[in-house]
Amino acid sequence: MSKSIFELVDELPTNNLTISALRSLDFVAPGEWQNVVGFVNTIKTVTGEDDEELIQQIGDRAVYLYNDRSQGYQRAMWLYQSVDKTDKALGAAALANKVGEKIPLLGFLNRVTPKADKAQTIDLCLKLVAELVAFCQINGIPGDSIGDFVGSLGEYSGESFIRMAALVCFDGLIPLGPDFINSALSRINQTSPQELDENSTFQNIKNEIPGNNSSSKLNFIGESFNSVSGWMSDLVASKNLTPQKVASNLQNVVDFADDKLDYLAAFLDVSTNYYEHTGTQTLARRLIERASAEI
Repeated sequence: MSKSIFELVDELPTNNLTISALRSLDFVAPGEWQNVVGFVNTIKTVTGEDDEELIQQIGDRAVYLYNDRSQGYQRAMWLYQSVDKTDKALGAAALANKVGEKIPLLGFLNRVTPKADKAQTIDLCLKLVAELVAFCQINGIPGDSIGDFVGSLGEYSGESFIRMAALVCFDGLIPLGPDFINSALSRINQTSPQELDENSTFQNIKNEIPGNNSSSKLNFIGESFNSVSGWMSDLVASKNLTPQKVASNLQNVVDFADDKLDYLAAFLDVSTNYYEHTGTQTLARRLIERASAEI
């Protein structure tokens, strides 16, 4: 980890394509997510403190906790960054800077091909597992505690909730369709350890996934996705989510035809890093809450 937690939080953007895409999900969780950036600002927001000396103490303690390698905070941050990075090989920076412009997909189509459904499924499942393992790292519980994670989902709010909503909408509904949960479950069950090994995201994060080999890690991935499928289907049903509804809310961000949803999914992969962005915010919040309690 080359950057400190305060640098990571200070460098979060206030406005780019990632932020615009996340704001398009406000209909899923009205007012749930505010894009809080800046380390001192985050301390004030989380604690309600305005005493400069106390803010400094909380900040110092949070930095100390993050730097303590016996804690899981740096590994959690690395996971959030890693599952976003492998998507980004296609020049996201050029797109990300076009803030406030409605970006047409047409020029983009020449540069990107949508992932095959199986690759998309593996990436969806790996993002979910990264969330689970990061949750365990942040909370200091064993990395295979699927039950603890599923139990906590009902309490997810703010940036953590919007990250899971984005996972369902951007990595589930848009690329894989309305029945993405069942189709992902059946595809992951038909995936071989060899196919998993060919996935670049898996290669990058496999050491953090519970299991002794690719076969047992694949079982863990399938079990994790299966365990969260109830929460995801409840979210889809309670908000009446469809690929079209999600896409229409993205129309302010990107211009596309309705029959190009697979390209829209590829565009979001390349041009956003919502996992890293909201993951940094979640991590900062947890560190500040703990630091504040310990002071």
